[in-house]
Parts: sequence; C-alpha cells; structure tokens
Amino acid sequence: QVQLVESGGGLVQPGGSLRLSCAASGFTLDRFTIGWFRQAPGKEREGVSCIRGSTGNIYYADSAKGRFTISRDNAKNTVYLQMNSLKPEDTGVYYCSVNYRGRLYSGQGTQVTVSS
Repeated sequence: QVQLVESGGGLVQPGGSLRLSCAASGFTLDRFTIGWFRQAPGKEREGVSCIRGSTGNIYYADSAKGRFTISRDNAKNTVYLQMNSLKPEDTGVYYCSVNYRGRLYSGQGTQVTVSS
C-alpha cells in the first residue's frame, strides 16, 4: 500500500528554518519523482520542488530557489525539504506527492506557519 507521511512543520519566525520530511512506504521512492507542494489559505496548491527518481535531478519553483533544498535518503525511503530564510508568504500546508503507476498519492500534509 502506497503511503506518504509528512512531518516537521510548525510555527517559525520570519528568517527561521524548518526541515520537512516525507516518509514513503509501499514503494521505493528513488524510482519515482517526489514533489513537494504547498497550499495557502484561499489559494491553489502550488509546486515547490521535486526530485526525479531515475536521475536525481532537482527542480525548484522560483519562490524556493536559494532558500529551499530538497534531498533524499534512500536508506530511510524519505525525502526532505530544508527550508531556510522563511517568509510569511511561505505559510501553508505542505504536501509531498508521487505519481505511482498513474495514480497521484499525497500525504495528509504538514502545516507551516511563518509569523512573528
């Protein structure tokens, strides 16, 4: 059974850092592209970053470049999103997702709130 579980969110002041985790089960994540998305209240879900399974190539949204780092620990079957220099506009629920055999799976999300 494919499952993704996000964790690591919380309340942080502007300029602070958080590391989000996406623990996968039911499949080997280094064979699939894993994406991080976020959704702010009243806004559509937007892509933040992704890491390709086959090549390990990494992509960032413009809003994440230079501040966020995506990485993968194959031994733990977990993808991370290190977020530095956080801004209030980074606030939202963060999800990780995988397209596994034609079906999109996401976790329950983890709340990130950037506020003073």
